[in-house]
Amino acid sequence: MSVLTNKKPEPKIGFVSLGCPKNSVDSERILTQLRSEGYVISASYDDADLVIVNTCGFIDEAVEESLDAIGEALAENGKVIVTGCLGARDDDIRKVHPDVLAITGPHAYEEVMTIVHEYLPPKHDPFSDLVPPQGVRLTPRHYAYLKISEGCNHHCTFCIIPSMRGKLVSRPIGDVLEEAERLKEAGVKELLVISQDTSAYGVDVRYRTGFWQGQPVKTQLLALCETLGQMGIWVRLHYVYPYPNVDDIIPLMAEGKILPYLDIPFQHASQSVLKAMKRPAHAENTLQRIVKWRAICPQLTIRSTFIVGFPGETEEDFQILLDWLEQAQLDRVGCFKYSPVDGAVANDLADLIDEEIVEDRWQRFMQKQAEISATKLQKKIGTEQQVLVDAIEGDIAIARSIADAPEIDGIVAIQKGADLTVGEFAQVKIIAADDYDLEAVIVQQT
Repeated sequence: MSVLTNKKPEPKIGFVSLGCPKNSVDSERILTQLRSEGYVISASYDDADLVIVNTCGFIDEAVEESLDAIGEALAENGKVIVTGCLGARDDDIRKVHPDVLAITGPHAYEEVMTIVHEYLPPKHDPFSDLVPPQGVRLTPRHYAYLKISEGCNHHCTFCIIPSMRGKLVSRPIGDVLEEAERLKEAGVKELLVISQDTSAYGVDVRYRTGFWQGQPVKTQLLALCETLGQMGIWVRLHYVYPYPNVDDIIPLMAEGKILPYLDIPFQHASQSVLKAMKRPAHAENTLQRIVKWRAICPQLTIRSTFIVGFPGETEEDFQILLDWLEQAQLDRVGCFKYSPVDGAVANDLADLIDEEIVEDRWQRFMQKQAEISATKLQKKIGTEQQVLVDAIEGDIAIARSIADAPEIDGIVAIQKGADLTVGEFAQVKIIAADDYDLEAVIVQQT
C-alpha cells in the first residue's frame, strides 16, 4: 500500500491549438507524443503543470489572437511554451511576453518535446504510456486530417508561410498510407487531405517510388488518390493548386473513388492582380478547365478563397473578379479583406487601398456569391443525398453531404434526426435550402 500512497502524480500539460487544419495536425502529433510518454492533457490552466500554445501567424488577426492566447495562458498558469507559425518570429513574441519559457517554430515536434522534458520531466509508466494506434486527435472520431507534406515552394507576395514552414517536403507515401489505414481502422469515415500545396505532392522527391503493403506506389497525388480511393471511406482534397495534373484526378471523382470535391484557392481572377500576387498557374484559363472538369464529373463541388483589396487592385480588376465569379458558378466561396502582414512583399507593391473601399468590395463580393450559392442549393431540393452525421442538437441531426467540408462549408439539418448516430452515414431527402445550408428528412440510414 505504501507504494501506491507514494506514487508520483502524472505530469499534466495544458494545450491550446490555434490556426488552420495543418496546425491542428501538428498539435495532434505533439499530443500523441506527450501521451505516449505518460503526460496527462489537462482541460484547465489551473490543473496544468505547464501550457503549450501552438500559434498561427499568417495574418494580423491571427497574430493578435495568438498573442492574446499566450497572454491568457501566462496569466492563468505562468509556465508557457510557444510553438507554431508565430514562433518563427521569436522577437515579436518576446517583446509582448518576455516570460514565456521557450519558443519554437512550426512542425518542431522533437524540439517541443525536448523543452517539455527540460521543464517537466516525464514519469515513465508503461501503463499510462499507452495511446491508441491512431494517436491523439483534435477532430471528432469520424473524420481526420491527413497531412501529406510540409512547406511550400511558391513565393506568393501576400504570404509568409514559406518563410515560416520552409520549402516543400513531401512525406513518404508509405507513411501517409499507413497513417490513413490506422485512421480508418480507428473508425474514421472521412479523410481530409491537406498540405500547403497538395497538387505539388512528390515534386521535391521527383515522384520517388515508395512501398505500401509490399506494393510499389509513386509519391504522387494521382497515385495517392488511387490508393486512398480503395479504402472505402470519404477522401476529400484541400489546398489544391490548379496545375494540369489535377485533370487526372477528376475521373476518380466521377467513378466515386474519392469525393467529387476540390478546394482550390484561386485568390483572384484579374491577370494583373494575380501577377502581382505571384500566384502559380495564374496564366491558366481556369474557366475552361472548370467547364472541362464538370463535363467529366457533373457532381463536382468546387470551393475556393479570394482576396479583395489587394494593393493596386483597381475597380476594373474587382469587376473582372465579379464577372469571373458569375461565370465560374463556384459552389462554396470564402473571401478575405487584404490586411498587411509583417514580412509580406505585397505591402510594398502599391499603396494600401482605403478600408472603406475594401469593405465595400467585400460586401459586393459576398452578396454576389450568396446569390450564386442560394440558386445552386435550391436545385438540390427534392434530391436524395448521402450525409455524414456530425452532431445531434435536440431533435435535429447536423450532417454534411459530399459537398461540405467540416467547419468551412454548409450543413444539412435533418428533421427528427435525434435517433441518428454521430459518425454514421444516413440517406436523406432535401426539403429546403437557404443561401448556404440545406434542410432534410430521413430516407434511411446507410
